[in-house]
Amino acid sequence: MIRVITLCLIISLPVYASQSAKVQTIATALDFPWSLAFLPDGGYLITERTGQLVQLSTEGTVVSRSQVALPNLFVAAQGGLLEVKLAADFAQSGRLFLSYSCGNLNANSTCLASAVWADGSLTAIRPLFHAKPDRQGAAHYGGRMALLPDNTLLLTLGDGFDYREQAQNKANHLGKIVRLTEDGAAPVNNPFFGQPGIAAEIFTLGHRNVQGIFYDALTDNIYSHEHGPKGGDELNLLKAGHNYGWPVATYGTDYTGARISPFTEFAGMQAPLHVWTPSIAPAGMTLYRGELFPQWQGNILVTALAGKAFHRLTIENDKVVTEEVLLKDLDSRLRDVRTGPDGAIYLLTDGANGQLLRLTP
Repeated sequence: MIRVITLCLIISLPVYASQSAKVQTIATALDFPWSLAFLPDGGYLITERTGQLVQLSTEGTVVSRSQVALPNLFVAAQGGLLEVKLAADFAQSGRLFLSYSCGNLNANSTCLASAVWADGSLTAIRPLFHAKPDRQGAAHYGGRMALLPDNTLLLTLGDGFDYREQAQNKANHLGKIVRLTEDGAAPVNNPFFGQPGIAAEIFTLGHRNVQGIFYDALTDNIYSHEHGPKGGDELNLLKAGHNYGWPVATYGTDYTGARISPFTEFAGMQAPLHVWTPSIAPAGMTLYRGELFPQWQGNILVTALAGKAFHRLTIENDKVVTEEVLLKDLDSRLRDVRTGPDGAIYLLTDGANGQLLRLTP
């Protein structure tokens, strides 16, 4: 059961204009929580990587918790139930999207399904997309989503770890971000649609393992971040059809210390807006457009797993001009970050006793 601990942890954060903040623990005992969504009538939906979908009340009490009956759900290492994203018409239809790893240890991939949420349970589960080809192992699935104003959906994918060269192969989905209709098809205005030998779903390519993506309606910008190897985590500004370099251009090195590429930049490939070396293992991202933190307006907020911190980046003219590292005192792997409808910032910690945290002034 999840216990509610209200205002059990208060931390002063140094921010511009002497603004301070507090961290409130809304819920605990979450089993490797991965993604958070806000229900229109209050409360939260949280995915647990181990396969459960948890509904919490606004106060953090458990309303429902159920194993999700997704086709061929594969739970191992980095794989399992990943993101939940509410459809634009969720308040009327109850429709949502779920990303997850599917298959088995010898043949698995990232999959996408839609379902209808009502009365604490999922119905009408419908598979929409299966990234090809399948691969072995249990790493680098991506799995984050962003909804665009034209009712298409971006789904991030990983390179499968041992298949990094495939991130440059336009014939498949490894190391790509794909753009899909709400039915899982490739929109006809995708950058490579109809080109022979190229996967029609591709939106961008040359990625390693993208676990953060955000569409900003105010600027029409799409930002993503991805895990580098040993160093070289990246923040990118996405443009349809562009190549983001992995593994031809990278600021990271292999875990053995070997050089992956002699290039940090390469002709025809997009350079990152920002690089983290050593790696912080970025896991979630939002762009703040709330009212509670006026000094943070338009800032990119990133959670880090290995770095155990919360990063605030100021963007000007498509460049990162300042970065502030917060919440180091928590000493927690931070998995997800969202801007709530109330303007507060919500965080999920990673682990077998994960927490939902609320950050307010």
